[in-house]
Amino acid sequence: MRGAVRQVYRPDGRELDREGASVKGEFVNSRTESTRTRILRAAQEIAQEVGPASVSLDAVAAKAGVSKGGLLHHFPSKAALLRGLVEHQLARFETALGIEAAKARHDGVIAAYFETFVAERLCKAPPSAGLLSALVEDPAILEPVRGRERGFLDAIRENATDADRATIVYLALHGLALMRLLNIDALNEAERTRILAAMREELTGDAPSR
Repeated sequence: MRGAVRQVYRPDGRELDREGASVKGEFVNSRTESTRTRILRAAQEIAQEVGPASVSLDAVAAKAGVSKGGLLHHFPSKAALLRGLVEHQLARFETALGIEAAKARHDGVIAAYFETFVAERLCKAPPSAGLLSALVEDPAILEPVRGRERGFLDAIRENATDADRATIVYLALHGLALMRLLNIDALNEAERTRILAAMREELTGDAPSR
C-alpha cells in the first residue's frame, strides 16, 4: 500500500524504527500489539505451569489462538520468545516502579524498588526453577536483565543518602528471591515477613508491626 510504513521487529519482539533503532516504551500500540501481547501472556502462563525450559512454540500458539506461522512472525525461535517475555516483564516492573517520580525525594528510589520488588517478585508465585534450564539453553536471556538491573542500582545509589546501605537492601532483596528460585529458602513465611518489615523500617523509619 502506498505510504504504508513497514514494521520491523527485533528477535525479542520489540519494534524497530526505520533506522533500526529500538522504539522506546511498551510494545507497539497497534493491532500487532494485541497479537504479541496474547502470545507473551500465553507463554508466561505455560512457563508458570511447566517451566520455561518446557515451553513449546506449538503450545504457545494454540493457547494464544494464533497460527504457528503467526507466532514465528513475531518471535522466530523459542529463544526469541523467552527473551521477549523477559523484556516484557522487565518493562512492566519498571513501569510499576515509577523511578522518575521516586527520584523526587532522597531514598525514594530504593523505597520504591523495595515495595515493587516485594509485590512483584516475592509476594507473587516464585519463578519456576525451570528457568535455570532455559538459561543453560540460552544464557543471552539474562543480557537485558543485567543491563536493566544495573540501571536500577545506579539510580538507587545516586538517589540514596547512604549509597552502600541502599545497596545492601538491594542485594538482600535479590538474595531472598534467589533462594526461592533455587528452592533453598531457609526462611518460613513468618520469618520472611519479619525480615521484610525490618528492612522497611530501615528505609522509612516506621516501626514494624508486632
